[in-house]
Amino acid sequence: MILRLIPIIFSLLVLAAHFSRINFLPLAILSLLMIVALFIRRKWIPRIVQIYLLVGSVEWIRMIFVYVEERKLIGDDYQRLAIILGGVTLFTLLSGLMFETRKLKEKYGS
Repeated sequence: MILRLIPIIFSLLVLAAHFSRINFLPLAILSLLMIVALFIRRKWIPRIVQIYLLVGSVEWIRMIFVYVEERKLIGDDYQRLAIILGGVTLFTLLSGLMFETRKLKEKYGS
């Protein structure tokens, strides 16, 4: 069962690292608390984590624009950065879909 949570946990850890890097500690802590919440078997946990991952994906999209603009201003290459962050965005979005699997639906009783 824990194997199905690995993409979700990884996405939340990456979000925690990102928020910590930009000195937004409340969201870094919230990201870590979401990991703890995964081990509580309640119907509402998957929806809360899915919403958080969706908001996290929007943050990654925002950061693509911010970082690409910064790179353009200094005349640096930005395509690879945009591709990597696009992949992180997609992974974060798709990890939220793990809750739609039969096993995780059974685990959380939804």
